[in-house]
Amino acid sequence: MKNDEPTVGRRVLLRTAVFLGVAAAAGLINAGGEGGAPRPGSGPAPAGGPGPHPAAGPPGMLPDGRLEKSYRLRPMTAGAPARPPLAKPAVRSRPILELPPAAAGNSMVLTFDDGPDPRYTPGILDTLARYGVRALFFVCGEMATENRDLLRRMAAEGHVIGNHTWTHPLIPTLGRPALVSEIGRTSEVVQQVVGEAPVWFRAPFGAWNRAAFEIGAELGMEPLAWTVDTLDWKEPGTTTIISRVLDGAGPGVIVLSHDAGGDRSQSVRAIGSYLPQLLARGYRMTLPTLPSR
Repeated sequence: MKNDEPTVGRRVLLRTAVFLGVAAAAGLINAGGEGGAPRPGSGPAPAGGPGPHPAAGPPGMLPDGRLEKSYRLRPMTAGAPARPPLAKPAVRSRPILELPPAAAGNSMVLTFDDGPDPRYTPGILDTLARYGVRALFFVCGEMATENRDLLRRMAAEGHVIGNHTWTHPLIPTLGRPALVSEIGRTSEVVQQVVGEAPVWFRAPFGAWNRAAFEIGAELGMEPLAWTVDTLDWKEPGTTTIISRVLDGAGPGVIVLSHDAGGDRSQSVRAIGSYLPQLLARGYRMTLPTLPSR
């Protein structure tokens, strides 16, 4: 074993040297060791005033050419200019009833209130997808939170999701705090599910008041009503619903139907008939655009 002792000693020395070399290259050991001389520029300034500053290097680079350990942790957006806040819409005294003539052309808008409902909304979405048409769905928060998969499908298929309050109350009977909750909670759940808050608001029963316009505008929404009411919530029969849509069709028209709030099987069957007829007449189903702000 004595013949091996010099070899073992040399191996220890070699391993030590390699370790010290790697440590120095990685910056774990400075030139003076743990208690050695300070790095250039890191010691106190000599008496009589500050000394000359070392030459400036790239951001995050120390004077000796090594990268600051904390540099990688700095956010990429540091120093970036803040985005200007989006302008809030003006407080209106009445809702928008139709598309503006300049933008209407031969376009119409299909809207559906009160959902989503897993019994009827999928059938309406299937028909819209069959004809490559997009629509606007005004959802109630209490329905939306229970059917988040349908909200995701609406967004994925290019439809717009609007705010129709949480429980579909008669707005003029509510105090302002209750109305803030009804509208605000619905916007929150939509944003949580699809990543964007609604930009359109519709009052249940079409019963608007000043508070509704103010709260909607505060939350960044425009009030949208309708031109043609199918009254499908009364369940008048599929044929009647079809006739009301076709008779009321015209440039800029906004059609009101429902995909929840009762038995909406007539509404599901009706859109399967009137939608291809509208398209055959040359109408284009579109989505409303926000007024200039």
